[in-house]
Amino acid sequence: MDRRHFLQSLCKTSALALGWAKGASAALPKMKITRVRAYTPPNPNPLFNQSDVVVTIETDAGITGIGEGGSKQMLEQCAGRLIGRDPQYIERLWQDMSRAFFYPAGREKEDAIGALDLALWDLKGKALQLPVHQILGGAVRNYCECYNTAGSIPGVQPGMSIRERAQLTIAAGYRAFRMGAADTPANTTFNTHEKLNQLYEECVQAREGVGKNGDWAVDFHQRFDLTEAVRGCELIQNLAPYFVEDPVRTEAFLEDIPLLRHKVSVPIAAGEEWGNRWDFNKLVENHDIDYVRATLPNVGGITEMVKIAAICETHFTGIIPHFTGPIATAALVNTLSTFSGPVLMEYNFQGRTLPHLPVCLDFKNGKLYPNERPGLGVELDMKQLTQIAEITQPVTARAQTYFRPDGSITNW
Repeated sequence: MDRRHFLQSLCKTSALALGWAKGASAALPKMKITRVRAYTPPNPNPLFNQSDVVVTIETDAGITGIGEGGSKQMLEQCAGRLIGRDPQYIERLWQDMSRAFFYPAGREKEDAIGALDLALWDLKGKALQLPVHQILGGAVRNYCECYNTAGSIPGVQPGMSIRERAQLTIAAGYRAFRMGAADTPANTTFNTHEKLNQLYEECVQAREGVGKNGDWAVDFHQRFDLTEAVRGCELIQNLAPYFVEDPVRTEAFLEDIPLLRHKVSVPIAAGEEWGNRWDFNKLVENHDIDYVRATLPNVGGITEMVKIAAICETHFTGIIPHFTGPIATAALVNTLSTFSGPVLMEYNFQGRTLPHLPVCLDFKNGKLYPNERPGLGVELDMKQLTQIAEITQPVTARAQTYFRPDGSITNW
């Protein structure tokens, strides 16, 4: 190519880039957050840490973002830091919600911040007319493989053996069959010594059900002490589980999981009750776990999940997120579709449509698919929701923010 043609080509490329930039600028009008509302869906989940409260963030540009999670009290406090702000500066808003109050955010507040963060990303996607996974760099996988915990599987009937349920789960297209460790009805005695024997017998059935090359997993539910967790893992390691979940108590993770890792060879997944990247960092960095159970909105939203994913990618650790609610699951599909490491998602809806979410998840044959709908790709039926909170005024009481000379937020 001669000099003249090269310069002409360069000018055309620059013009195209400028046109795109102008288009992007036009798609992102200057906005202010005017109102945040929270709703309970029909038949809400009674477990707070799996809150399915629906959150909406409204703007003066007429664009509304949708999120999920949190409690009324925590949402009201955090949402008050958003009123009057430009929703496009998501990281800055996250830092403010997390740092404007004296005590560092605990798990319940991180869950609320995460719910609002999901809505901010949904709002940004709608403003750009792009799905969130495109804003994050684009999907690297065709779909997210799933395992089933409590949802219905075609053909499964009450009283079926673990072997039969495992076989039908794999036949339905799921990557893995998952079971509890010697599950017992709630509020009854759980004799750990006795249950270890039952655990082995049931895991044998799981392996037989999925076949030689199939995958199965078991959740220890944090019911075993370290010595019992070691014995349980040793009993089943020759059955090649995909992972053993939460083998010891969450409070003991940083101390006991490294000890467990040096004693057993089964893959370990942990962290569904944890919050942020600082919780997971050391275990991932030291290769003490094979999969993190980080989930949305618990970790603080998409803003934090991409940082956890970066830590995992650095140390070749997979992500098996804990199941929370349907909107959060849609956010997980958008976020983890862009993560290059192993992903396996917990999914319980079996493809059914929920009353308050006529458009939400794209599920087929045991897999969740990213879609091209703007934002998180979800739509609400407001008639099915019950409003529990409305925030229109900024929260300034007992809140203050400090800045570095360059304008970035620092600590109290």
